[in-house]
Amino acid sequence: MRANWQPTATIETLHERARLIAIVRAFFAQRGVLEVETPILGQGGSTDVHLASLSTLARTDKGQRKLWLQTSPEFHMKRLLAAGSGPIFQLAKSFRNGEVGARHNIEFTMLEWYRPAFTLAQLIDETTTLVANVLPSFAGPVVRYRYRELFHTYLAVDPFTTSLETLRTLAAERGHMSAQTLAKEGRDTCLDLLMSMVIEPQLGQQELSVVLDYPASQAALARRHQDADGEWVASRFELYLNGVELANGYDELIDAEEQRQRFDEDNAERRKLGLPEVDVDERLLAALERGMPESAGVALGIDRLIQLAMGKARLEDVLAFSTPNC
Repeated sequence: MRANWQPTATIETLHERARLIAIVRAFFAQRGVLEVETPILGQGGSTDVHLASLSTLARTDKGQRKLWLQTSPEFHMKRLLAAGSGPIFQLAKSFRNGEVGARHNIEFTMLEWYRPAFTLAQLIDETTTLVANVLPSFAGPVVRYRYRELFHTYLAVDPFTTSLETLRTLAAERGHMSAQTLAKEGRDTCLDLLMSMVIEPQLGQQELSVVLDYPASQAALARRHQDADGEWVASRFELYLNGVELANGYDELIDAEEQRQRFDEDNAERRKLGLPEVDVDERLLAALERGMPESAGVALGIDRLIQLAMGKARLEDVLAFSTPNC
């Protein structure tokens, strides 16, 4: 039995982790992508209602300030893009409160990179190539799916047109939750529950599954466009292997006014749900106003990728110290 002072990963595992991360760094070095380091603390946090940001009070030259631990390095990296950095990547410590489990840890390492002038299709190709480099024994195909088609296939409903009442009933049944629990939940919460409980386990089986055309309400910091059916959808993708979400990529939103509106809408939804508001990152908005180049960017959970590469049962098995043992 491991003593409470000991690492959660074995020393042998940490050697292999270092080797795999070296492969990642070499991948970007060969492509001329600059490695950067940015602060984990920021003036604003993620307003996303599905994420729980952590904050701290710090003594600064301007007095005591509330600072936010990043849920990803996105905001600072976009400021670098606006300053003319060109293509950049980072292996960054990130924090999401309450995320604990076989595939989650409150503190984790995010691999995030941005490609000015890349299309989303180019970024998908680069992301799947990186994963293949880290998992050389994996020889499965890359298969693209539309979000709508997955709901038709596995749940026989249309995520864009099915009534909220029907989605709540289905989410309660398939998510093993009471109807009362979901009675006040919105459309995206029900869709997220169905996606995670029913569809995600089917994805990435002997293949890399790429999911496209999420509802426009799930765009977060991505652009939106009309799909072949005339629906407004998010210009983003998610990548799955063995039922595990590995990456989330965007055709990045660069309109400062629209981004502010989305932040405000998120905080309004937080108030409605009884969640604490999150400070808006005004420095990001100032960078977007100054002008950020059109870019595609992606965040990849490097701990999860290493977990899959090594066949480990839990994320903590590839971390030197998991959150409960830090």
